[in-house]
Amino acid sequence: MLKILKTRIKIGNQTLPFPPERKMPERFRGVPEILPEKCTHHCEICEKVCPTKAISLNPLTLNLGKCVFCNECVVACPKEAIKFTNGLWMSVREKDDLLLRGKKINLAKTIHKKIRKLFERSLKLRVVTAGSCSGCEVELNAINNIQFDISRFGIQIVASPRHADGLIITGPVTDNMKLALEKTYKALSKPKIVIALGACAVSGGPFEGSPCAHNGATSTVPVDLFIPGCPPHPLTIIDGILRLLGKIS
Repeated sequence: MLKILKTRIKIGNQTLPFPPERKMPERFRGVPEILPEKCTHHCEICEKVCPTKAISLNPLTLNLGKCVFCNECVVACPKEAIKFTNGLWMSVREKDDLLLRGKKINLAKTIHKKIRKLFERSLKLRVVTAGSCSGCEVELNAINNIQFDISRFGIQIVASPRHADGLIITGPVTDNMKLALEKTYKALSKPKIVIALGACAVSGGPFEGSPCAHNGATSTVPVDLFIPGCPPHPLTIIDGILRLLGKIS
């Protein structure tokens, strides 16, 4: 017992402060930065190399909801009009806010005051994997570990929609999961919150236009928060949910 106590004291507090005190490593691919003034427009390389068609020209625009952070556009662009920063904050309330045409992103605003009052101290969320590759689920598991510990904010993942206040949806909503998602949404009591997590749930990601998928969560249920990324970092997920609840201005 004494050895266990000594080890615990030696380990100390492993939970990261939020917001984090240190920046992410330089190699981390966070929020893209768009510099339209550097784009010559007649050069279509970045548009052609993008695997999810997230880039359009005239003016240079990057759809953050479709972006899978592959870095192909950065490598291909001779003018360096696109680059990835190490910023983590990228969650939004409206899909149109995911269209980046400059450095600034319109981050998520607080949900309706009455709903926020219900959920700001305690929020239970049910996860629906609607055809995901499991990349987003790995990050969702991480938000519950000792390092990120989302439960310190009163937010928990639960096993049943009957116990939940809202949904986190991952994946492009495949044919096989569409009915399951609809039933899960209906099983939630009102009012309810819906979060689309990852490029697939936001826009369909690489599966957009597939005859077996439905281009994201909005095809089936209303969405209150979009968290882009492929997959999004645990801190990005935590930040998005806290902004929705009004715990971050």
